[in-house]
Amino acid sequence: MNIPTPALNFDPALLLRAQGVRVAFFDVDGVLTDGGLLFTEHGETIKRFSTLDGHGLKMLQQAGITPAVITGRDSTPLRVRLEALGITHVRYGTEDKAPAAQQILDELGLNWSQAAHMGDDWPDLAVMSRVAFACAPSNAHIEAKAMAHYVTQREGGHGAAREFCDLLLVASGRYAELLRGYLA
Repeated sequence: MNIPTPALNFDPALLLRAQGVRVAFFDVDGVLTDGGLLFTEHGETIKRFSTLDGHGLKMLQQAGITPAVITGRDSTPLRVRLEALGITHVRYGTEDKAPAAQQILDELGLNWSQAAHMGDDWPDLAVMSRVAFACAPSNAHIEAKAMAHYVTQREGGHGAAREFCDLLLVASGRYAELLRGYLA
C-alpha cells in the first residue's frame, strides 16, 4: 500500500512556536461549539459539537498532549461530551480563566511555556496572553484574533478546534505517524 505524504502544511514559524506544547486549553462556547445557545421548553441548554473537533482532541491525547477545558458555563450536554472524549482536566463555570489554567498546569507539573490556548472572546485573553501558543477561530472577537498567533480558517464549532489540534500534532512531530495508523 502506498502511504501518501500528509497534505496538511503550516508555516514553519508557527510550528516552531507550538513545538513544546504539552497541554492545550480550550474554551467551549465559540470554540468547541458555534457559540449559539439553544434552550428546550424546559430551559435546558442544547449544544452542538463537531465530530471533527472531537477526533482532534482524542488524537492530541494519543500524541501525549493533554487537552483541558476551561469554560464559563456548565451543562449536562457539555459534561457528557467531555466525558465521552476522555477529557479529565476541566473547569466549569469560571470567567476568571487564568487562575483555573494555572491550577491545571500545577496538576500536570507544567508551565505556561508548555501551554497553548484556543479562545474566542475577552474572558480568554488572560490565558491567551500567557501561553506559548494562542489560537482563535475565524469568527472570534477581534481582540482574541489580535492576541492569537494563529487564526483558523474554520469557525468555532465547525472544525476550528480540529485545525488547532492538527497544527499542534504537526508541531509535535506526531501527525504523520497518527495518519499512517489510519491508512494501514
